Amino acid sequence: MSVLVNAGRAGFVRGRIELRQTFTNSQDLWSYLFPAVLLTVVMSFMRGSSVPGMNFSLSSLTLPGVLGMNIAFGGLVNLAQQLVTEREDGTLLRAKAVPNGMLGYLVGKIVQVSGMSLIGCVLVLIPGLFVAKGLDLGAGSWLALLGVVVLGLVATMPLGAIIGSLMSSPRSMGLVMLPIMGLIGISGIFYPITSLPSWVQGIGQLFPVYWLGLGMRSALLPDTLSAIEIGHSWRHLETVGVLGLWTVAGLVLAPIVLRRMARRESGSTVAARREKALQRMPR
Repeated sequence: MSVLVNAGRAGFVRGRIELRQTFTNSQDLWSYLFPAVLLTVVMSFMRGSSVPGMNFSLSSLTLPGVLGMNIAFGGLVNLAQQLVTEREDGTLLRAKAVPNGMLGYLVGKIVQVSGMSLIGCVLVLIPGLFVAKGLDLGAGSWLALLGVVVLGLVATMPLGAIIGSLMSSPRSMGLVMLPIMGLIGISGIFYPITSLPSWVQGIGQLFPVYWLGLGMRSALLPDTLSAIEIGHSWRHLETVGVLGLWTVAGLVLAPIVLRRMARRESGSTVAARREKALQRMPR
């Protein structure tokens, strides 16, 4: 048990260091700032529009959904990208060579990706509070927001680990980005999902993105806004239930997929991937 605790502690320290290093890398800083600036500009342009049938700013409705989207994107895409990139450059193989190194590696990735997701949310939330009006910002709202964030990360990060384990190279991530962006489009993030055809609503409700957006809206918006949601309700129990089901499915499947992926890793496979990547580079 002490060995596992030490591995977890080492992973936590590693994740904290890697998170801190993102503030010294221009590419990581750009990945923090660009989405926050872009989304703030989009919400600013939406201030003049109202929610259909209500005297409430569409930008205020969008802000909580964008926070939910950030959490989903961080858990699904950022973790997958980290995993597939470090598998190609040999970082994962080196972790595998250390006793309980995979445990420490995964703990580190969880700390790093969770931290990056929270920072991304804060960078959107702070300017968003000046743009959005009419939000419910009581103590209960902040507690509910924190609960949705934690549940969202737990529900999406195992899925991100599965995606990263199944991808053959970082260049394959484009195949993941397209369906995720499409899913965001049908999940009611930027416009009420009830305005979409019923069959599209059904597809959107199958995935965590919609429920994360709904959970964020229920935390930050007045109760009267539930009238534009499916069933005219925030559906708290359904939100916890669906995200809980995704959490259980991910926690069951992720260790299996990760173990199989780790068993296939060897020095020869890493070298082969590097050679293949070099061949794609322009000469």
